Amino acid sequence: MECIFCGIVSREIPATVVAEDEQIMAFPDIHPKAPVHIIVIPKQHIESIAHLGADHSDVIAAIIYAAKRIAAEKHLEGYKLVFNVGRLGGQSVDHLHLHLLGGWTQPDDWKKGFPVE
Repeated sequence: MECIFCGIVSREIPATVVAEDEQIMAFPDIHPKAPVHIIVIPKQHIESIAHLGADHSDVIAAIIYAAKRIAAEKHLEGYKLVFNVGRLGGQSVDHLHLHLLGGWTQPDDWKKGFPVE
């Protein structure tokens, strides 16, 4: 197994799964940059946004909708959705993933902990 996120999907690597359906899985980031920092991934291995095709639109919609649901479940009043693309864009795992960041209590608190890796 070369991809850590594929290992989580296959349950070879343990994770606290907070959301899952046939297309996506979501779990807390192991190095959180916010009070709430959830990673949402497609179960299918796609390296990054740069590797998406038109046939992946349903996967991206599922990822974004899952983030919206999780944010509502966690009662986040404001949050960020971040995709890092490629090493120069800060992507540290070669499996497409969305960072859901929130839980701040003050308007400028979101500035702490950036950049997101």
